[in-house]
Amino acid sequence: MQIATPESWYTLERLADGVTLISEQFIEPYYRCNIWHVRGRDRDLLIDSGMGVVSLRRQVSLVAERALLAVASHGHFDHIGNHHEFPDRAIHADEADILANPTQRATVADVYAPKEMFLALPPGGYEQSAYRIEPAPATRLLKEGDVIDLGDRHFEVLHLPGHSPGSIGLWEQATGIFFSGDAIYDGPLSDQCYHSHIPAYLETMARLRKLKPRVIHGGHFPSFDGRRYLALIDDYVEGKRRMGCPSETAAR
Repeated sequence: MQIATPESWYTLERLADGVTLISEQFIEPYYRCNIWHVRGRDRDLLIDSGMGVVSLRRQVSLVAERALLAVASHGHFDHIGNHHEFPDRAIHADEADILANPTQRATVADVYAPKEMFLALPPGGYEQSAYRIEPAPATRLLKEGDVIDLGDRHFEVLHLPGHSPGSIGLWEQATGIFFSGDAIYDGPLSDQCYHSHIPAYLETMARLRKLKPRVIHGGHFPSFDGRRYLALIDDYVEGKRRMGCPSETAAR
């Protein structure tokens, strides 16, 4: 398989509302984490940081220009690989231990990071058994209702367990922008990880259905609008209902 250069690893797509999508273009779409950068007046926001097989700070000048808070939507390998490169790091308290000690099992890399996920290998090659993420203990622990303040922009933390215990989304009410992590995106949703919990996921979906976002930037796949958002929620819930999966409320 071809080996990519560090300079070619990332692509940038500038969207509306001061949002930039950073992509690891040589990873298959299903495994490719969306890395989101948001420009703020006083500091910037980075949501997730990719696999860590190529330095994000060295190859993408955008993330090294200004003070920046690197938020992890959750602690899976494809979302936290470069968090150690940033001095200010945040994650939900329920997954702080993963960011501080990102073992293969804790980050699900032992199952979901095969060599076959690459369209071209990162510089130096890749072997799943040797893949490691550098520890990056959080400097800020997030919880439901916290606000990430960029000066002129404010994102509310929503705790959205199900995919993982500490999954979060970031909601900007003023613009209707929702960064949803892996709680919801326009592709096959994953609820089979070792710490996934389907009843909690169904409760999260019920909560998300009450939100009225204008645009949703997920952890994977392209962004989508509010109509598609509702359809994705309803499809997931209906699929689990047919399987007989109880909600957290029904289970109590």
